[in-house]
Amino acid sequence: QAEDGIRDVAVTGVQTCALPILAPYFDLSFQHSAPAVLRRMRRFGGSAEFLRLIDSIRSASPQAAIRSNVIVGFPGETEAELDELCEFISAANMDVVGIFGYSDEEDTEALNLPGKLPKSEIDRRVEYVSSIVEEVVAQRAEDRIGETVSVLVEEVTPTEGRSEYQGPEVDGSTRVLNAQNAAVDRKSTRLNSSHGYISYA
Repeated sequence: QAEDGIRDVAVTGVQTCALPILAPYFDLSFQHSAPAVLRRMRRFGGSAEFLRLIDSIRSASPQAAIRSNVIVGFPGETEAELDELCEFISAANMDVVGIFGYSDEEDTEALNLPGKLPKSEIDRRVEYVSSIVEEVVAQRAEDRIGETVSVLVEEVTPTEGRSEYQGPEVDGSTRVLNAQNAAVDRKSTRLNSSHGYISYA
């Protein structure tokens, strides 16, 4: 169906990588990667399946951005399961990973699960996983140096916005250092450095 030049398109899985009208951006809510933890969450999959999915995305679109969220300290999470999560994060090499420490929520099955961890231990695990994520994300941003990206300019001074690999508010920004026309809405530019969650073009 088309209206004012906009069409509704139904796609599945990594087929989206082949559509130039869509940004190559995948928000995959893995939550964890250890199969036993995922089953307690009433979820499916595990490290091996998730890595295969990521490989299939990058085979179709090598520059695709991938972000996810994980929960640390879920009831019953063992040190071995935490280690598996960390190994998965390192292997997946995602662009952004949000980390949340488990906390009880009303009307959820997890509320009555055994094996609750003390808050101090959950905080320790969050800090540990965060340190790994920071290294992975920094390396991923560095690997993107030299890529040409389109930037949606949102701020004029300095000229800053989001590339097609950055979602609003949560994925950092791209700063255009040598913008010739600060009034442009969109600019194609080459990434030349990165610092934290800011890429410089």
